[in-house]
Amino acid sequence: MSDSTASSGSPAAGGSGTGSQSPTPDQASRAKSKQTAKITIGALAVMNIVAVVSLRGLPSEAEYGLSSIFYYVFAAIVFLVPVSLVAAELATGWPETGGVFRWVGEAFGPRWAFLAMFMLFIEVTIWFPTVLTFGAVSLAYTGDNQNLDAQLAGNKFFVLAVVLVVYWLATFIAFRGAAAFSRVSQWGGIIGTIIPAIILIILGFSYYFAGNTPQIQMGWGELIPDFSNFSNVVLAASIFLFYAGMEMNAIHVKEVKNPTRDYPIAVLIAAAGTVIIFVLGTLAIAFVVPQADINLTQSLLTSYNDMFDWAGIGWAGPVVAAMLLIGVLAGVVTWVAGPSTGLLTVARAGYLPRFWQHTNKNGMGTHILFFQAFAVTGLGITYVVLPSVQAAYQILSQLTVILYLIMYMLMFAGAIYLRFSQPNRPRPYRVPGGDIGMWLIGGLGFLGSLVAFVFSFIPPDQISVGSPAVYVGILVGGAAIFVILPLVIYALRKPHWRDPESRFEPFTWQIEHTHPGTVSKSSVPTPVLVEEALADTSAGSGSDATTGAAAGHAATQPGTADNGNRPTLRPRSGPNTGGSAAL
Repeated sequence: MSDSTASSGSPAAGGSGTGSQSPTPDQASRAKSKQTAKITIGALAVMNIVAVVSLRGLPSEAEYGLSSIFYYVFAAIVFLVPVSLVAAELATGWPETGGVFRWVGEAFGPRWAFLAMFMLFIEVTIWFPTVLTFGAVSLAYTGDNQNLDAQLAGNKFFVLAVVLVVYWLATFIAFRGAAAFSRVSQWGGIIGTIIPAIILIILGFSYYFAGNTPQIQMGWGELIPDFSNFSNVVLAASIFLFYAGMEMNAIHVKEVKNPTRDYPIAVLIAAAGTVIIFVLGTLAIAFVVPQADINLTQSLLTSYNDMFDWAGIGWAGPVVAAMLLIGVLAGVVTWVAGPSTGLLTVARAGYLPRFWQHTNKNGMGTHILFFQAFAVTGLGITYVVLPSVQAAYQILSQLTVILYLIMYMLMFAGAIYLRFSQPNRPRPYRVPGGDIGMWLIGGLGFLGSLVAFVFSFIPPDQISVGSPAVYVGILVGGAAIFVILPLVIYALRKPHWRDPESRFEPFTWQIEHTHPGTVSKSSVPTPVLVEEALADTSAGSGSDATTGAAAGHAATQPGTADNGNRPTLRPRSGPNTGGSAAL
């Protein structure tokens, strides 16, 4: 959404369009302003809202009635705002490739960084069947007979077929590269999320203000949850994942005119907008659908149908269902390529075997995408094995929350620790309040994530999930497997896994030949450190008898800088630059 910069051949860019005549100071000022165009506060706020808001989870919170407001606001304070502010500092302080892998690796080393990236990749993989279930239900409700639509939406074989067909189609689209689906993603978010949300809120509140009896208890006292019933907070733990994704746009902080002032304002606007959409959308459903009739996979569509029937525009039900399906498809196609591309970058840096680094002519990691597709296929079959589609939906959704929260806890802990280990690192944006502010905001986010993580293992009373023991066993077993697997892969990594063409910059502690977490006095960004180290290496290469051997060794170490055209950083004696000894 940022304005494009001037082309190199234009007069504003100092190209040949002006001939030999020098620009005036005023022209130069305007040209510089155009070349450094910034994202406005409003644009960044909208970007964050679109990245976070999804309507499919609203029925799960509608069960809480007015008390859902408490959960939404609480989760925003202890999770949404901390994620946004902390990610902004990390993204501007360490903008090199790698994302969360870079951030966690700077603090705790590549072992835990690989775990964080793997959690993100697996979490998204598990998320696909749940979001596509919502898409399958939307597809079912595009018919004219609501009774038949409801039966079709509850048919687990229909749901499974839609999940597999749509996901594999999205995978093959991803093989063609970002250009193949960028427009679908952009317009799908507007058509399939923003517009349906506005319709839902307007109709739901019109239904209430028209004098119809709401299906929930009204009154100020209903705003406070019944904390005496501990199970009431279990299902609400999933609300944290509603707010996940705000960190994606943190990389745009440097494009904001005044990051220190404007970015927090944009975040607060986005947070408020997101909370408003979630709260009003949830209440709109709660007004119309009785709590006993709420179904996590169908209630959103039945709410629309009930509202349209009340408004005398029943024909609009299939139209909105189709719009929601477009939103789901756009989101899935976008996310198929996102985390898999991040994992490919990490793989080429030396943390996955060469098999997983295979790319096609469009630069897409085909083997990683195929693995993800087969994993989604296996998870989709869960819908046939478990007692009901709703039970499978809930279990997979909770496992998604658990894995994502592990990544967030690592991110928050890393941000706090980096204030100690790299205190002088240039940070164009800093969490307000200095070190105390980081401890308060980052610590609040970590504790909020930890609490939600614990609650996610407790079976909810509101939903039939079969045997509670099986429910907990699947979550514990699934989480354990997905945490152990990346640690095993990391322990078995080999030097030759690293792609010589990888442009992955080394971590700060690697450049300085120290350990992760060692206090660094450096006050320059990573690229400057790399250039200084390369200059030192070049200057001393003539007198160092071990240059050739050491350089060859460094070139094979995961995370070591090597672009094929520059001298290679040479590790000093001590821990290997990418090895477990460094940890």
